[in-house]
Amino acid sequence: MRIYLDNAATTQMHPDVIKEMLSVMSEDYGNPSSIHRHGRTAKAIVEQARKVVANLINASIGEVFFMSSATEANNMILKNAVRDLGVKRMIVSPTEHPCVLESIESLKNLQSVETVYLSVDEKGNIDLVQLEDLLSASSIKTLVSVMHGNNEIGTLSDIDAIGHLCAKYDAFYHCDAVQTIGKYKVDVQTSCIHFLSGSAHKFHGPKGCGFAFISNETMISPYIHGGAQERNMRAGTENVAGIAGLAKAVEISKVNMEKNLHHCRMLKCYLSEKLLANVVDVRFNGNQGDMSMEHVLSVSFPSSSKADMLVMNLDIAGVSASSGSACSAGIEEDSHVMIAIGHPSERKTIRFSFSVFNSITELDYLVEKIKGMV
Repeated sequence: MRIYLDNAATTQMHPDVIKEMLSVMSEDYGNPSSIHRHGRTAKAIVEQARKVVANLINASIGEVFFMSSATEANNMILKNAVRDLGVKRMIVSPTEHPCVLESIESLKNLQSVETVYLSVDEKGNIDLVQLEDLLSASSIKTLVSVMHGNNEIGTLSDIDAIGHLCAKYDAFYHCDAVQTIGKYKVDVQTSCIHFLSGSAHKFHGPKGCGFAFISNETMISPYIHGGAQERNMRAGTENVAGIAGLAKAVEISKVNMEKNLHHCRMLKCYLSEKLLANVVDVRFNGNQGDMSMEHVLSVSFPSSSKADMLVMNLDIAGVSASSGSACSAGIEEDSHVMIAIGHPSERKTIRFSFSVFNSITELDYLVEKIKGMV
């Protein structure tokens, strides 16, 4: 038996997405920049996909741009906001994805952008009072970067509250929504979001295809030059099959969003209860309940020689899970997220993350294996 419980790192592609991409690759292989029929057909696929994404997040079609990944989108947004919009200060959560934190550090070092890190509690929640104090205390042009759902511990941020604070004090709001697009309702208008990123492979689409939302009010100039693709925003021939796969994954996810959430919630509650009943001194990182992502369960195990090898031993037993972010794979010490929330360094954290393709039977197998390991 082989069980995949690392869906926060990436998800298996939905069969209908694969079917859609195979059709595009075999039949609609034209370059979208070409004016002949093959090119026009490919261009139509890209523009239809743009409409699908815009409808999902309640954006205008002209505010959606396809990228190779959310990492590219986040780099472009953060760095070009400084270059083009006069941003001189960035307020950021210390639990952001490394592509955000490292982009901001590069701006701090190279362009003397002031960086302020928000306080977070032991569950990973930012301090909204502190955020308002920081925004109200200075008129310097500011961008706030706080993700929607944390990829390591599953804590959800109140993006409506953050967005409205930014609007109140004339600050820009950038939201990394990689873990929530396709799983939760995201409305860039209601949440007053200026910039947002998403990635297809997190919701059963293909790797190598993501998107950026850039509000018409805060339009920036290109990050990659050399062509007029994506309305002069991103040079390079579009990944038509990938974009078609992203759109198909969006359509499937949108239709099944409530059903998928219910399924993941059931799996998360079941695994939590089984672990509490079968493992001594097991704890859970991050929020639990309403302000937690249903597909992520971060589990903290007590220190022991066996616990230190838990991820490897689970892999040998046929279970794929992770110690945290896939981007820090192979690193044994606590991640920046664990450090920020004050997680005891002697305890071992394993992240189990679910999808609609997981089952109760798989979780029963997992718990039996863990019992024998700890």
